Amino acid sequence: MDDGKVTVENVNIPGQTSRVDASKYTAMKTALLASLPSTAPGLTAAQMKQSILPKLPEELFPGGKTAGWWMKCVQLDLEAKKIVARENSKPLRFYKL
Repeated sequence: MDDGKVTVENVNIPGQTSRVDASKYTAMKTALLASLPSTAPGLTAAQMKQSILPKLPEELFPGGKTAGWWMKCVQLDLEAKKIVARENSKPLRFYKL
């Protein structure tokens, strides 16, 4: 049954999944992957957010509302799926694999 949801994982809590809105997830995933570099050291969370905001559809994220939560949700899911990695640095930096 297609309920407009997608299952996401959390790299920090292996085995736990959640169901979230598929259209917001897809829009954020597209923006995030378009923003992240393919090599370390990557972008900090603040740099990621600044980079994705102009790439998000206004109808799903009016004025960037909830973009931070969705960015983190998708980033953790993509890390769990080994599509994105984090650099062991302070602050943390993220890049595509």
